[in-house]
Amino acid sequence: MRGYKVFSGTANEKFSKSVARYLSIPLSEATIKRFSDGEISVQINESVRGKDVFIIQSTCAPANANLMELLIMTDALRRSSANSINAIIPYFGYARQDRKAAPRVPITAKLVANLMETAGIDRVVTVDLHAGQIQGFFNIPVDNLYGSIVFKDYLQRKNLKNPIIASPDIGGVARARHFAKNFDLDIVIIDKRREKANESEVMNIIGDVEGKDVILIDDMIDTAGTIVKAASALKNNGANSVIAFCTHPVLSGPAYDRIEKGELDELIVTDTIPLSKTSEKIKVLSVSKLFSEAIRRIYHNESINGLFV
Repeated sequence: MRGYKVFSGTANEKFSKSVARYLSIPLSEATIKRFSDGEISVQINESVRGKDVFIIQSTCAPANANLMELLIMTDALRRSSANSINAIIPYFGYARQDRKAAPRVPITAKLVANLMETAGIDRVVTVDLHAGQIQGFFNIPVDNLYGSIVFKDYLQRKNLKNPIIASPDIGGVARARHFAKNFDLDIVIIDKRREKANESEVMNIIGDVEGKDVILIDDMIDTAGTIVKAASALKNNGANSVIAFCTHPVLSGPAYDRIEKGELDELIVTDTIPLSKTSEKIKVLSVSKLFSEAIRRIYHNESINGLFV
């Protein structure tokens, strides 16, 4: 049997160790250093000839460094005669610019896809892409898993009395509808107007939330402006409680302060990005088991359709 090896970048080593633990294998050894000017140096410390290799690396902040680290590790492994190189990217950065929304702007999601393919990545596995069509930017297989599997178990344990699903904006309706379908719940939509990047203003609620336990669904939370203002609007419209499920806790700038002071009762995120702070309002669920099962199925040429729930 050709065998497989799992390597970790430096973006989220705790997550990588958890995946390896579920797979009952040790992480393979690689030395990742920085030159004095910040350039990245990688050396693979064991033979990968003929092996199927999996690199676990989120492209979260510092996004440029973590992305380059993934590409450089890929190049090192390709030049070491690995049989296949599979990028396990729990958080896929640069995904928010996925189309030309204004004149003279880039499509960074496509640029990153090109970089990964050119470096030699044969397959990408991620969870809750910002936009599902990004899969089509690649000419290699891309498995976009759903974080709803871990949220579903947690929500069932919460045993809310009068739950309803909410989308924090029009763009997230498909994601919220998928979650609502799994739970056979109704859905409401928050209509907002975004004045500029990372700032938003909640305008009104489409649907009835009076006396409801509202569950906001989004793929990521960055500065927390949208979610916190959404929670306030929902409470003002009679919601009993507001919790939010957001797969990727980017949590930059004033995010932690906004969450602490805002009317959001609880924020549930996953460990695709390591948190820089802790908060009593933030609960972290792990998707490491989900990714370890995806790795196992890919290596054994088994269907991973059962993970798309």
